[in-house]
Amino acid sequence: MNPTGTLLIVDGANVVGSVPDGWWRDRRGAAERLRDRLAQRDAGEEIVLVVEGAARGVGSVSGVRVDSAPGSGDDRIVELVAAHAGRDRVVVTADRELRSRVEAYGARCAGPRSVRPAD
Repeated sequence: MNPTGTLLIVDGANVVGSVPDGWWRDRRGAAERLRDRLAQRDAGEEIVLVVEGAARGVGSVSGVRVDSAPGSGDDRIVELVAAHAGRDRVVVTADRELRSRVEAYGARCAGPRSVRPAD
């Protein structure tokens, strides 16, 4: 992982929920599938997948660090963005309120389809 390159922070719940593929029946499995899809990216960025709720406890894999939010996933994402000031940070989410919060810290935002195209 490159601590000086782009930090890609993925709002797991929001991205998983962007495609109605039955994710609600197995939230943990859906988060694992997203993690595995992210691990296939070859973009040279550091990737952090933030999970919450039933998806907590999903393990990290090579190329993707999974961060289990102790409370709100959105709050954890904001904490990560703030903690990495000075780096290029991209938050993947469609949540308008979260976008506003992280943009206040200078992060850029991208939509869920940037990492999970509709199947």
